[in-house]
Amino acid sequence: MTDLVLHENVSGPRGERVLVRRSARRRRTVSITRREGDLVIAIPATFSVRQERDWVGRMVDQLVTKEAKNSPRRRSDSALEEMARDVSRAHLDGRARPTSVSWSTRQNQRWGSCTPADGTIRLSHQLQDMPVYVVRAVMMHELVHLLVPGHGPEFQALMARYPQAEKAQGFLDGVSFAKNLPSGGIDEGSADQPDQPSQPDQLE
Repeated sequence: MTDLVLHENVSGPRGERVLVRRSARRRRTVSITRREGDLVIAIPATFSVRQERDWVGRMVDQLVTKEAKNSPRRRSDSALEEMARDVSRAHLDGRARPTSVSWSTRQNQRWGSCTPADGTIRLSHQLQDMPVYVVRAVMMHELVHLLVPGHGPEFQALMARYPQAEKAQGFLDGVSFAKNLPSGGIDEGSADQPDQPSQPDQLE
C-alpha cells in the first residue's frame, strides 16, 4: 500500500482532510471512503498530477452530492443549526455562535443574511438542493459577519479559512446567471429590514 498523501487544495464538506493513496493495482478506477475523520481517495499510480487534481475534486463533489441526497435532515432548521456549529468549530475556532439559524422563503434575491444585533442567520430556501459545500460557504459568510462587519481585510482573512469559498462563489454565479438573478453572491440583511431586497453582495 502506498503512503497516504495530504491533498492541500481540497477539503471535505465538513472540513475533513483529503488524503490520496496511489495504488499500483488500480488501472482506471477511483474510490473515496471515510476513514477516521478523513476522506481517503484511491487512484491509479499512473495518474498524472493533473489527473489526480481533477479526480480528487470530482470524487469529493460526488460524495457531497450523494450524502446530501441521503440526508433529509439537511433540509431542516435543526440541521442548519448543526451545520453552523460545525462550520464555526472547523474554520472559526467556535467563535461565531448564532442564536438561531433558519431557512427563509422570503429571500429570493440573495443567498443569506444575518443580523449581528440579535445573532440570527437566515439562508435562502433556494440553497436546499445545492451541493453541501455551497451551503456551507454561505453559512461561513454569515458566521464571519457575526464577528466582523463589512468586507474588509479582516473579513476576507477569516473567509479564506474556508477552502472551497471561491469554488462555491463560482457555482452561485452560474446559478444566478442561469436564473437571470442579480450578480450571484450573498446579500446581507440589516436589523431593520432583514429580508428586503438590496444590492447583492459577493461571497468572498
